[in-house]
This record gives sequence, structure tokens and C-alpha cells, in this order.
Amino acid sequence: MARLAGVSQATVSLVLGNKPQAATISDETRRKVMDAARTLGYVPDPAARSLAGAGNNLLGVFSFTATFPTDVQHSYYPFLVGVEREAAARGFDLVLFTGSSAHGAAPGPEALSRVRLADGCLFLGRHAPARELRRLVADGFPVVHLGRRDELDGLAWVGADYTPASREVVRHLLALGHRRIVLVREDDEAPATADRERGFLAGLEEAGLLLEGAVFRTAAPDADLTPERLRAWRAEGVTAFVAEETDTGAAWRALRAAVAAAGYDCPRELSLALLGDPPPDLAGEPVPTGFAIPRTRLGAAAVRLLAALVAGEVAEEPLVPCAFRPGATAGPAPEAVRDLAAT
Repeated sequence: MARLAGVSQATVSLVLGNKPQAATISDETRRKVMDAARTLGYVPDPAARSLAGAGNNLLGVFSFTATFPTDVQHSYYPFLVGVEREAAARGFDLVLFTGSSAHGAAPGPEALSRVRLADGCLFLGRHAPARELRRLVADGFPVVHLGRRDELDGLAWVGADYTPASREVVRHLLALGHRRIVLVREDDEAPATADRERGFLAGLEEAGLLLEGAVFRTAAPDADLTPERLRAWRAEGVTAFVAEETDTGAAWRALRAAVAAAGYDCPRELSLALLGDPPPDLAGEPVPTGFAIPRTRLGAAAVRLLAALVAGEVAEEPLVPCAFRPGATAGPAPEAVRDLAAT
């Protein structure tokens, strides 16, 4: 190429690499190099550019879920819609890293190191390997996590505003006359779970109804949420249950199954609410009372933040609000109905 353009190899490297030193090269020399590149069908090697410290206009997407969210029925798919649209609008191509999902196991250091082929990477998933993410951040590699990650210093993230949305769901149930409400959540310390619980408890506390046992933590919803357990709660005066959304929807599935097995009519005898969206395979079921997660908007926000980091800018994205969903799984508390009928 240098011979065809009539310039040195160093000049070709500066022009094609779009390096700062190329600012001193004349327009005529640039034209010769680019004409030679087109004649020879030259296409830049992204890996070589990455090793040379140049940008590739590539953003990575890495999922920590067992199945990479490419199916339209997957709950993560709307995230990818927002990611793809915003990346395209900003002139980036996407690289989907699927090594972790192909083997169904937690990704090792080598899996995460491959994301360095991109200019920066967006990570999705409830349980992310903190040590590996810290290493990427410490090395100055642009990283954004989709979902709150306050516990990892220096890690940029975007997230939904779960706390006020969860409080609004509780207020709705209280307005329907429910006075004993139980939150069913996973037994872990995921930030999204903590945000939901914080909002749930705030809703009860502001009504003066924060009672012991209002939160039920479970590592095995199918085993712990039995019809017997549900009947015991009902005997204690519980009339509404709230479940958190997770990657698997395990808490919501188990709660629905226990209500059906116990023979309760929902929402006439027991009300249910979901802090998030139902699993896609349950789309044909009655729409749950709760709130909707703005997944497409979150995906777009994550790309905006990542693009800013790639450009070396200091930026942040505000929490994205969730929209309340009235749904069909919550109704007046049975006690409130009886009291009304007696007056």
C-alpha cells in the first residue's frame, strides 16, 4: 500500500490509524493513502487496532445469565433492543460475548478478558463476578453494568428506580384495604432486591403497618412456598403477597402455584403483586398488579453512558422510573369487603 501511494509505511500507519500525529500530514498525502487503501480493498483489523490502542467503534455486550438473551421471549431481550438502537444511532457496532451462556457455567477470567477486543463493554446479569469486574475497572477499561452495583467502587451502572415503584405498589394494596402484606424475595444481597425491599418496607412504615415477618426470604421458593405455609399466613391475617421479579421468576411462579394448590381465588380471597414484569412464558396469564421495568430505555441509557466513558468523558445516567401497572391480581381485602357489606 505504501508503494502504491508513494509514501512511507509510517505515513500509512498514521493515516489509517487516525492517530493524533496524522494532523501534520497534508490533505494530498491523506488522499493518496486512502485511494490506495480503496484500490487494494483494505479493511482495518479490529484486534490489531485494539492492541495498538485505537478505537474500533465496537461495544461489547456480556451476559451473566445461563442463556444469552437473544430470544424475543427472553426477559432481557428488550434490553438488547434499546442497546442496539442507541449503539446504531451513535455509530457503534455491537459484539455479543456468549461464552458464559454456551457452557451454562460462571465465566472465568479468560472469558471476561476477551471483552477487551471492544472499546468498552456492557454487562448484564443479577450475579456478576465482582473480582473480574474490579480488574477491568482498575485497568481503565470502560465498563457499564446494567443494574445497580454500588458495592463495586468505580464501576459505572444504570438502573431502574425500584424503591419508589415498590412503595407505590404497597400504597395501592393499602388503599384496597389490605393490612397484612408479605414480601417474598430471594435470599441474597442483589442490589435490585434490596431496593425493592426498601420501597416495600417504606410503604408499610408510612402507614404504621410495619410488622414482624413482613419479609420472607427464600433460597428455594418451590420448596418453601407450600400450600400449608400459605394457609398459615392467611390464618395470621395476611391478605396480600408481593413477589420480586428475578431472572427466573422463581418467586412469582412458586407463589402463584401455592395459591392455586391451596385453593384460594385470586384476587377475591388473596391478592398478589409483582415488583417487575412476569416471565414471558406467563404472558397469557392475568396481568399482575405491580410495575413495569423500562428495559428498552435502560438499554439505551447504558449505551449512552458507555459511549461517554469510551470517549473519556465523565458522565452519569439518572435512575429510570418504573411505571405502575394496576393489573388484575389485586382486589379489595376480604375483610374490607365484609366490613363494607356489614355497614
